[in-house]
Amino acid sequence: MKQISSTAVIELALDLATSLNSKDRFDRLLDTVRKTIACDAVALLSYHGDVLKPIALQGLSRDTLGRRFYIEEHPRFAELCQSKSAIRFAADSPLPDPYDGLLIDRAGDLPVHSCMGLPLYYDDTLLGLLTIDSLTPHDFEDIDERTLEVISAISAATLNTAFLLEQLENKADHSQQVVAALTEQAWKRDGGELIGDSPIMNQLKQELAIVAASDFNILIYGETGVGKELVARTLHQKSHRQHQPMVYVNCAALPENLIESELFGHIKGAFTGADNSRAGKFSLANGGTLFLDEIGELPLTAQSKILRAIQNNEIQPVGQDNVEAVDVRIVAATNRDLKEEVGEGRFRADLYHRLSVYPIRVPSLHERAGDIELLTGYFVEQTKRKLGLSQLKITEQAIRHLMQYNWPGNVRELEHVVSRATLKARARQQSKAIISIEQADCGTLIRTDNKSGFSLTENHETLVNTVDVAPLALKTETENFQRQLITRILKEEQGNWAATARRLSTDRANLNRIAKRLNIKVVKSVQ
Repeated sequence: MKQISSTAVIELALDLATSLNSKDRFDRLLDTVRKTIACDAVALLSYHGDVLKPIALQGLSRDTLGRRFYIEEHPRFAELCQSKSAIRFAADSPLPDPYDGLLIDRAGDLPVHSCMGLPLYYDDTLLGLLTIDSLTPHDFEDIDERTLEVISAISAATLNTAFLLEQLENKADHSQQVVAALTEQAWKRDGGELIGDSPIMNQLKQELAIVAASDFNILIYGETGVGKELVARTLHQKSHRQHQPMVYVNCAALPENLIESELFGHIKGAFTGADNSRAGKFSLANGGTLFLDEIGELPLTAQSKILRAIQNNEIQPVGQDNVEAVDVRIVAATNRDLKEEVGEGRFRADLYHRLSVYPIRVPSLHERAGDIELLTGYFVEQTKRKLGLSQLKITEQAIRHLMQYNWPGNVRELEHVVSRATLKARARQQSKAIISIEQADCGTLIRTDNKSGFSLTENHETLVNTVDVAPLALKTETENFQRQLITRILKEEQGNWAATARRLSTDRANLNRIAKRLNIKVVKSVQ
């Protein structure tokens, strides 16, 4: 029988003791496992209630790190999580393998192979799993049970140490309660986790850890599709308000004549149609967080009322004489340059300074070197679940294709590309158990590079040379285009604002605000 030597145990203990960080510890742990047990793939996964998260792996495609495995959907994982000891699955086991199509050394379906899993317990608490795979059938049958017990104990201790250090680094004084709450909220809701380990994303996570515990108002800014709402949810989850409500408000969708009622509430009879008293968003968020998305779209009159509420921590529902005290943390988000908006007189300077006590910029996807692969894995697994597929993978060529694009639509665009590619791949491979996303399924994604002299667009077959033109003011040109488009559709719809808004796929209130800013009016005459 194969046994782990005392020398290997000592060397591993020394390696782990001198490791600088969790990633280093995990890598050294997997190295020792592969030296002890001949295998083609090994993975360490952390346990989060109903989900397993890969945190270190060897022999599997890197996008696997971005996947999140729901235990109830994977019988092998479910069996391992219910066991207290190692399980060696039969070479011809009918249970589907979660890593089908993900092994680096095997492009197609997994043949008959060896598969083993070790549940990792510390103080009778399941921390995660260690999985080991070999393309050679019956390869694990002669491994000594004591060897597996030693590997399990060392792996569990390594994982537990990493968790404890993480808690200490985050100064989580009430660590158990916080970790439990964050786990439940982050993993039961799609998109509840900041995926990425690029330097700029690690810097963002550090900033969130610094400011989350405070009650400072936060301004989150960045391009469309970068994940500003996700950053806001992360701030709330890491704050002391995490057990209180987080109320979402889309400022661009608020009808201008109802903004005050929506935010501060109203009493019965306050205005026509107010048949019942209603609490506003500030009241609903009392004790928690109020997330004001697209704050730059609010008209100036509404900005002044929000400013008063922030300054005094008081609101006055419409129609009510008395004011009410509220305890609300404001997190606002925008894709506009609010400094420029202040300069142009479209945003109040005093409100801007109240909101931007600690501004946080969310980086664009093209700045996040190395994160596209992890995000792709995350979206692949998410799409697989949505479509009910048994297994879904993406080829290395397809990933390289995605990494060469600069993603003007950011993370949201990547998610949509993966969704479309999956549908195309499924249509081509209806008879296959493992659906494989190939480069052709992703469409023609052509990089836009201002320095190259080319104008490039998605789903365009050629590169079109640009010509030298006079300098243009982007803001002016954008407003001119909006003005021409809205005016044309209004004429076609005979001045009907609702129909025009539907044609432009926007909210009528938002369209009215844009039209007001662009000085577009519909004049009706009597003949």
